[in-house]
Amino acid sequence: MFSCKKDEIQYMTTPVSNQAEFQLHYMVPVNAVSANNITKVVVNGQLYANPKAPLATYNAIPSGGVGRFYTVDPGSVEIQMYQGTDGSTLVYDKNVTLTTGRQNIFVHDFAQNPVVFDNGYPYVANLTERTDSIAWMKFYNFLYETSALGPYSTYKLQYQYIDYRTNLPVNIGKPVGFGEATDWSPVTVVKTTLVSQGTRTMTFKIKTVDANGNIVGDLQILTGTSTGSYTATMSVGIARRYHQIMAGYRNASPNSSVRTFTAL
Repeated sequence: MFSCKKDEIQYMTTPVSNQAEFQLHYMVPVNAVSANNITKVVVNGQLYANPKAPLATYNAIPSGGVGRFYTVDPGSVEIQMYQGTDGSTLVYDKNVTLTTGRQNIFVHDFAQNPVVFDNGYPYVANLTERTDSIAWMKFYNFLYETSALGPYSTYKLQYQYIDYRTNLPVNIGKPVGFGEATDWSPVTVVKTTLVSQGTRTMTFKIKTVDANGNIVGDLQILTGTSTGSYTATMSVGIARRYHQIMAGYRNASPNSSVRTFTAL
């Protein structure tokens, strides 16, 4: 073993303990075509994403892996988003207040300010002698009614999963209105293979809830040319965390669906 006494080895890092950390989600109800991609993002005058790595519709940045965040000084933050192959067309320019810690920023309308949610970090972990059975989900409601950009009436949405053991629905958090989100909520995963980390393909549904907290019925959405109850499946991994984001139009094109962004 040899060591160098002449030069001190340094790791060039920037402390983030006093920084605002954020992920930027693009949920404007537009068609998922390249022309609608955000090809440049500028935050407080600094380039954060360029045309070589666009922010696609119904996606988020930074990309390239879970648990990644941008950093910026806390306070008033200007977010500019551009379209076009060379990132020359400004389509969004709004300010938002960010605080120290991790946040998720949602842009859902080019004419409105973004919505900011606390990321809920640091995450709670289950410590067990055997394999755990819990995944965590956070459901966001950005469902528009029609192309007139009207929020989905006065109903709230209750996100649910179907328990594999009982075939009964289980609520994921509380009902949330437009522009709202649940807290991180546990989902029980009955893994398919006994000796494994553990995953299962699970079914999800959404109920509509009135102002008095009563379930009105299944959420009805347009899929293609027909309308029916919302249902979807997804492979869920034990100990993983998923942002589940309902976005798009309920009864118009582009159709609505739940987009998944993995947090952990």
